Amino acid sequence: MHDINVAHALLHGEETSVYADAGYQGMEKREQAGLTRWHVAMRPSKRRKLNLNDPVDAIYDKIERLKGSIRAKVEHPFRILKGQLGYVKTRYRGWQRTPLKSRRYLRWAIYG
Repeated sequence: MHDINVAHALLHGEETSVYADAGYQGMEKREQAGLTRWHVAMRPSKRRKLNLNDPVDAIYDKIERLKGSIRAKVEHPFRILKGQLGYVKTRYRGWQRTPLKSRRYLRWAIYG
């Protein structure tokens, strides 16, 4: 299921602003958006096409950097929490594929 189809379920209803990645483009046009102001990131391919010598494009680029900065500050604590609770993908799925990592994990497990 696409992100935009379940976006309304992620909100509690009292938000005034939502900062989202490019997967939520078009959300502000949906009925479920309500009075919430959506700040959706520009698609990376579109952002690469910006001409930074053009003053308008330079402003768009700064806006996109700010959106990304805000999202990163909000998402980082959740990443830490998920790691502490064990909700991360296992990196050592194939021990024989990554001998260096597997030795490192064993060293950490044995010596602390």
